[in-house]
Amino acid sequence: MASEKNLNAKKETVQEITDKLKNSESVILFRYAQSTVSDLQGLRRELRKSGSELKVYKNTLVKRALDDMNIDLTSFLEGPNAIVFGKELLEPIKALDSFAKDHDNIQVITGLINGEVVDLNTIKEYASIPSMEGLLTMFAGGLIEHVKNLSIALNLYAEKLGEETN
Repeated sequence: MASEKNLNAKKETVQEITDKLKNSESVILFRYAQSTVSDLQGLRRELRKSGSELKVYKNTLVKRALDDMNIDLTSFLEGPNAIVFGKELLEPIKALDSFAKDHDNIQVITGLINGEVVDLNTIKEYASIPSMEGLLTMFAGGLIEHVKNLSIALNLYAEKLGEETN
């Protein structure tokens, strides 16, 4: 029988996982079999830039935390898994996707986005969204196009008025 000290430690860990799940906009579950410690440290550094963190927990403790929140990911909780908890929605997804492209042993499985279970395809769609700076650049480019067309039209109109007064 497990000691009371071990049981309390497990309960605290389950509570920690539950709190992280509730306070994260994006949660990504991935397999990291045959990854080196330095690979995972590199991923941790990338994730910290966006205020995200990578954690490895026992699958049974993760399952208990998910059960407390009425989320069923039991079929994905097999083998060595790690979880990325992101305070932002896109940045941790993009960082993990980019890292997984360079490391074949990282396999994204599933995730939670704003508390909803999503599949791998949805995660890939989110990863393909440009960064905020990229979106702002695209928006500014669209605005500039309209201003350019307006200035050309006004210039042509002014030339036409100039020809009529002569």
